[in-house]
Amino acid sequence: MPIQENNPSNNTIPSGDAVAAKKTHKRHTAHTHRSAGFRKERKERLFALDIGTRSVIGIVAEKEAAGLKIVATERQEHTTRAMLDGQIHDVPQVAAIIKKVKDALAKKTGPLQHAAVAAAGRALYTMTAEAEIETGGIITPDQERSLDFAGVQAAQTSLAASNTIEDPTTYYCVGYSTIKYILDGVQLKTLVGQRGKIAKATVIATFLPRQVIDSMQSALHEARLDMRALTLEPIAAISVLIPPTMRHLNLVLVDIGAGTSDVAITKNGSVIAYGMVPLAGDEITEAISQKYLLDFNIAEQIKRDAAEGQNVQFSDILGTNYDLSPKEIFEPILPSIKNLADAIAKQIIELNGAAPQAVLLVGGGSLTPHLPKFVAEALSMPENRVAVRSPDTIDGIQLIPPELRSPDAVTPLGILKVASLNTLHFLSVYVNEEEYSLFNFRDLMVSDALLNAGINLKKLNGHPGLGLMLSVNGERRFVPGSLGTFAHLYLDGKDATLDTPIKQGNHITVKAGENGTAPSITLAEILGAAPEYTLFINEQQKHLQPQFLINGRSAESTQLLSDGDIVESKEPKSVGEALLAAGYSPTGRKIKYLLNGNHAQYTISPDILLNDAPATLSMPVHENDRLEYIAPPEAKLSDILNISELEAFLVIYFNKVEYKIPSSTLQLEVNGHKASLGTIIEEGSSVSYIRSERKSTTVSEALLAVGFQPPAATSRVTVTLLVNSSVAEFTSPIKNGDTLDVVIKPIEKEPLASHSNL
Repeated sequence: MPIQENNPSNNTIPSGDAVAAKKTHKRHTAHTHRSAGFRKERKERLFALDIGTRSVIGIVAEKEAAGLKIVATERQEHTTRAMLDGQIHDVPQVAAIIKKVKDALAKKTGPLQHAAVAAAGRALYTMTAEAEIETGGIITPDQERSLDFAGVQAAQTSLAASNTIEDPTTYYCVGYSTIKYILDGVQLKTLVGQRGKIAKATVIATFLPRQVIDSMQSALHEARLDMRALTLEPIAAISVLIPPTMRHLNLVLVDIGAGTSDVAITKNGSVIAYGMVPLAGDEITEAISQKYLLDFNIAEQIKRDAAEGQNVQFSDILGTNYDLSPKEIFEPILPSIKNLADAIAKQIIELNGAAPQAVLLVGGGSLTPHLPKFVAEALSMPENRVAVRSPDTIDGIQLIPPELRSPDAVTPLGILKVASLNTLHFLSVYVNEEEYSLFNFRDLMVSDALLNAGINLKKLNGHPGLGLMLSVNGERRFVPGSLGTFAHLYLDGKDATLDTPIKQGNHITVKAGENGTAPSITLAEILGAAPEYTLFINEQQKHLQPQFLINGRSAESTQLLSDGDIVESKEPKSVGEALLAAGYSPTGRKIKYLLNGNHAQYTISPDILLNDAPATLSMPVHENDRLEYIAPPEAKLSDILNISELEAFLVIYFNKVEYKIPSSTLQLEVNGHKASLGTIIEEGSSVSYIRSERKSTTVSEALLAVGFQPPAATSRVTVTLLVNSSVAEFTSPIKNGDTLDVVIKPIEKEPLASHSNL
């Protein structure tokens, strides 16, 4: 929620819930007309509300020609610790106290509808930014304010771009000061009435968490009040104690409340810095509570009475009674007071760079004994240059009543004074159903609302889809993804742009763009049209195209590609490549089988002719060449075992005729059955192959192998066995290449003793 003051150095802007305010105004106006007991001539009335950690102070004043006239004041203490460190923690409890203050004042002044308030809190951030405009003619107050607000918006942008806070959209600008104006290179106190070309403003803006402001608004609404204006507590205090004519001095104002000590520094005619110390009067109260074992509220009252110079009587939680002087109360807790003074001095040095010319202490915590002395010591300043100030007279306010002439009344009086200025209003709009309040200092557009909401439209545009990085025939090629769509803007449900004007209560919807997608591209699309040429294979015309490979593997032209793929296109230039492209296996057919239990493989190679001549796979081919591919025959057992007939058979000559006798050196089985060398081997066959050391056989086995049928037993013949022309027996050995003869003769009358008879 941005804020401004129309004084050149300190600024505040009112809050605006225009719809609710209008309804409340009608309700209270009707009530006023019915009440004749109040003034007949209604004057503009201001209600300033200082919602502090320990108490709530309300002031009602009316605008008159001579200045603000205070007509009523009211103070109420919190009954519980509903606020901590300047931030509302219990909204209903705080709202109840606000309502008590409001109702007490309303009995004296009439109905109260709006309240001006000030913010504080531990999480205070400041940003310094610069804005520039081109001017023409004499610069008007409106132009100067527009330049100020441009600086505030620049500060908001800087905060959003910084890493200072996690989510800049959760922070409101609660006040700003213009440090300096420069017109065509010359520094001026104000630009109004000047003439030049380029005007610049350096602005320091302060930001608090949105939760701080929202909780304050909630408490006000629960008390039936609308927020008229919002400022920062040190801005309010400085408007009372340090007028613009004194800001050429290097002065520090410290507003010491119960939870925080707020710091503002002037120099060279303007407020140059704001800060906050997360220590204040409650630290002293807590020290008393710890020292004497007291309830916090009792310790607070003892602190106040002792600070006023009164002796105090009390009992601790154990029932021990005390009757102590102010000195006896504060001496034991001097380290806590010094710690508070040191923290304040440290913040002053960090913001100012050195000790200032003077330090002004305000707020209820400033009444803590010894605090001014300790601050002076910590800053190495004379004690008379650190002083507690009370508001005796204030420019623009007619008369300060006695009850407000105390240090803790500086801030509520400052809130009253700031609220009396000619301030601009908020413009409340909704961005994605979240309410935001904008500076209404010129015609505002959708872009202003998005800036206030911390929305960077560019970041909501759809991202391009991830592209593909490919290797195409050895060259790197990038294929981009599709573009994302732009974010879309709607104003009250209708299409809008960044330049579309906005009004009170508009609803702005930002629809994020859709991300692009990764490209869907095929092998054929990336390689383009593939050239082809013609061959004749086995007298059939073949139109051959290049072979497509993805990551070294053959692929179809319709296959989709992925990021990192290696794409190749290989033209069939050799016999082997041409046959492969035509669907033939250049190296033939491979048969896998088991040999004695082990996996084995046998390749049956084809016969290949190129233009009727034997060819090798590496030979080149040309357009219209003729290839003949003669498929390999079936694989035989002899082929896969590479066994010759000499290893498988014994060759003998029986009765002058050649015979091949199976050798006893081989035992062959296929799929568990006896086999011969001519057995056809299929894919997956199981072959058993045993070779013995025998190189010969016997005569009887040879006769059996050649199918010799001996004569019948009744035959009267003689059989003579000859091996290599020598007489042999059935058990005689016979080797490869031997001759075996069987001589059969009829039996003569007198058989010869040298012949064997069958």
